Amino acid sequence: APSAHNSAAACARVRATLAEAIASAPELATAKADAASAGADPITSDTAPDFAPLRQRCLTLQRAMQAATGRLRGELREALAQRSAQAARLAEVDAVMEGALAPRESALLGAVPTLLEAHFERLRAAAAEAQATTHDAWFDHFRRDMQGVLSAELDVRFQPVDALLAALRTP
Repeated sequence: APSAHNSAAACARVRATLAEAIASAPELATAKADAASAGADPITSDTAPDFAPLRQRCLTLQRAMQAATGRLRGELREALAQRSAQAARLAEVDAVMEGALAPRESALLGAVPTLLEAHFERLRAAAAEAQATTHDAWFDHFRRDMQGVLSAELDVRFQPVDALLAALRTP
């Protein structure tokens, strides 16, 4: 059976990988970071920014978070089930809770791209109304907001993983 320490290390690696994917997504790099990078950013070229690549990145990151946390929860439940009858019941409760809450979670988190698009459009319209000569300021603001939203989603998705880890650490 995997030890609590090994499980915690595996979970930390997965979380760090997902956090890095959010932080390093090329679509979410700010103009300053774009200028420092060697390649041209297709979103900040001479054309007006488009939400489509951002939506796709959001969906890709959300799928990666969902798959990784689901896999971790399954592994942690298996480890718990091997500990004791009480731990096995806790693992069963988590499985039932995941099944019961998954549709609601999916609906709520599935709305994130649409909400981000509305925010994107509001910021773009405000910049146009202010007759900003460059889109970098509002677009950088949006990119930071999107990273923040995705980071918050990562935290939410890891709450049950963290709880299972805590239970696994309990003697």
